[in-house]
Amino acid sequence: MKPLIVLLLSFVVSIFVVKWINKEYDFALSARIAMSIMLVFTAIGHFAFTKGMSMMIPKFIPYKETFVYLTGLFEILLAIGLLIPRLKQFTGYTLIIFLVLMLPANIYSSINHVNYQKGTFDGHGLVYLWFRIPLQILFIIWTYICSIRI
Repeated sequence: MKPLIVLLLSFVVSIFVVKWINKEYDFALSARIAMSIMLVFTAIGHFAFTKGMSMMIPKFIPYKETFVYLTGLFEILLAIGLLIPRLKQFTGYTLIIFLVLMLPANIYSSINHVNYQKGTFDGHGLVYLWFRIPLQILFIIWTYICSIRI
């Protein structure tokens, strides 16, 4: 829920800031700025909640904490790439692939009731997927519209 709030609030603020600076609305740029802010926000979680996020990764995958750190850094790189005009389309495709690849971790963590913020197994469970899967689809559509289609 927090990433959605960050995305939407950032989008609204970005619309007005871009209008103020450029003297015209640029909704695609505002959407990329908002997605970038949201990605940095979620990347911070990779460093603040490393233990809990490593619990989201299936047991057969080694070096979980390193993987969590690397995906956090990757999110920051994606956030930067969305803001570079020449890279926005490539970054958009890359982000969509990344979002699709991260969905199994969300499913795994829901099945196992992972609470990544606490690093415990008392999370919301499968009910969380009723929100997370549509949210992931929204992020994918958002990325497509603001960085690839336009």
